[in-house]
Amino acid sequence: MLEGRTIALVEDDEIMGGSLEQRLRLEGARVVWFKGYQRALGGLRTPNRPFDAVICDIRLGDGSGEDLFLKLAETTVPPPFLFMTGQASADQAVRLLRSGAADYLTKPFDIGQLLERLSLLIAPGFDSEGPGFGPSKAARQIDEMIGRLAQLDGPVLILGEGGTGKRAAAERLHARSDHSAAPFIALDLSRIAGDQHAARLFAEGGALEQAGQGVLLVERLAEASDAVQAQMLAAIWNAGRDGPRLVATEGGEARERLRPDLFFHLSPLTLTISPLRERPEDALWMLNRMFDGMNRRRRIPLKGISTQAEAMVLRHDWLGNGREIRARLAQAMALAQGEMIMPADLFPDMAAPSEPAFVTLSEARDQAERVQIQRALDHCAGNMRAAAGLLGVGRTTLWEKMQKLGIDRPDEDVRKSEQGGQ
Repeated sequence: MLEGRTIALVEDDEIMGGSLEQRLRLEGARVVWFKGYQRALGGLRTPNRPFDAVICDIRLGDGSGEDLFLKLAETTVPPPFLFMTGQASADQAVRLLRSGAADYLTKPFDIGQLLERLSLLIAPGFDSEGPGFGPSKAARQIDEMIGRLAQLDGPVLILGEGGTGKRAAAERLHARSDHSAAPFIALDLSRIAGDQHAARLFAEGGALEQAGQGVLLVERLAEASDAVQAQMLAAIWNAGRDGPRLVATEGGEARERLRPDLFFHLSPLTLTISPLRERPEDALWMLNRMFDGMNRRRRIPLKGISTQAEAMVLRHDWLGNGREIRARLAQAMALAQGEMIMPADLFPDMAAPSEPAFVTLSEARDQAERVQIQRALDHCAGNMRAAAGLLGVGRTTLWEKMQKLGIDRPDEDVRKSEQGGQ
């Protein structure tokens, strides 16, 4: 199931972490175990090789898994995150999903359940050998443009929002060009420390050399320093027809972020991929293609996607484009209660609530306090002193309210860390 995959495990509990690591390795995965927030932050920012997925506990001794994901998302596109927590709340699940998390698992869970969720996360969606980017006129124009660019010489600039398929477009361009027999090498500069950019690109054995006479895809080229961009421009000039063809990807702000001379050298051959909110029929097409691939891996296959869910897909803005589709579908397939994907499965944060029953003011106050206390504990990684400060109450008052509301006290090692800091 996970043969050849590289999985990051972020877990500070030795017993839980050791058990998960052993099982993942038995499934054929390469596992890198980070035993805390700080180690994970460094390791996930500059990995030796890209991770296919991250299994991350919400509550870590030196931080929060949620904060880890959000911090990574500030400067890069994190791999799919599967969060684990023993302190589940609907509020937290919605917040994680909106932030871009791929899935959410509540402790205790069966290891088979985790493996099934994980396999759905890393199941392929659509690839460069598929029939284009969708059925819309805009998608057909993108595919036709790729075909024309493939027959030309010179570097190519691919522009588009995150998740629009810029790498897939570069792969298709390589497959259709006379470079197809040579390697396709991709390097995402946003996942590499800035002081390593030049070496990874230009040093002996670097990406430029590896690509040979194939295609070198440099993602997030504007992340490179001015000096590295100048080296890239020189490399383009020096390579000629004997070197690799450069394909660079950027967001719509490429002109402002790239060196002017490099931008104007890249811009004559530009492919712009429009976001899914401008071509909703392609979003539905993509969802169905991903569903077919994921459903084949499901232990009990679903019958399909309901027409009501499809109608909502067509109306949704898909600000995360393909990445959001993958995340929502993986969550829906993992949590679906029926035989079909329903609107509430895909959009739990948007589903219209049923008419609530009336409760007493005392019950309503307790419910509100329970949500706020749990949010504060999650935000502070279980540190009761810090959570009490956020809530504006004393630690004793917080503990008494937790007892009254049935909220579990943070685990033993969190309490010890609090006591050590007093």
